[in-house]
Amino acid sequence: MTVTEDPRVRGTVVACGTAGQRATAASGLPVACVPDRPGKAEIDPLLGEHDRLVVAGTDADLAAVVVRIMRRERLADVSVGYLPVESSRAAGRWALPADPADALAVAWEGADATVPLVRDDSGGVLLGYASLRAVKGQAYCDEQVAFDGEVSAVEVAPDDVGVTARVTRGRLLKRSATFRGRAFQVGCVPTSSLVVDGVADGREITRRTWYRHTADLRLAHD
Repeated sequence: MTVTEDPRVRGTVVACGTAGQRATAASGLPVACVPDRPGKAEIDPLLGEHDRLVVAGTDADLAAVVVRIMRRERLADVSVGYLPVESSRAAGRWALPADPADALAVAWEGADATVPLVRDDSGGVLLGYASLRAVKGQAYCDEQVAFDGEVSAVEVAPDDVGVTARVTRGRLLKRSATFRGRAFQVGCVPTSSLVVDGVADGREITRRTWYRHTADLRLAHD
């Protein structure tokens, strides 16, 4: 029996932090309560028991769960559903329902759809967006030069091919250019401005690459 035939048999809700727990408290579904942005200790045991993990949380929470699925090489046999607890770039990209009750119904009962998965060269994934501010260096989208010098902002997001990167130049008179490809890589003077899926990375970086993973993500969709 597949998870889409009866997700109650092999699925569970992963309620991340207090917001996720509040959103699913009255659902009547099996719930695993975990901290914000759960890690190996919380998620890996669930992967051996469930074919679908319904994540109630933020884009960063969902990314943390997907990282564990990817690192355990379970992308082919574990699907994810998503109930966002705040404004979500990932949910908007996937056209998931805005109403929480509808979103939970789709996350729990929806059929699997494969969507491109973008990862980075530090072992993470990108589901909503990544941004950098006041970057000085050089960047490529596939083989095309995206910038060489100083730019005021860079935003990278997944798309149907791989990634979309918007590069903004200027501080007062801003000019933007958009690049699309399977990969985007930047090398720069040290910066700690990186934000990924709404969470500041906090570490100083000098390079980062985002690229389409060889395997897609199985997403519960209507």
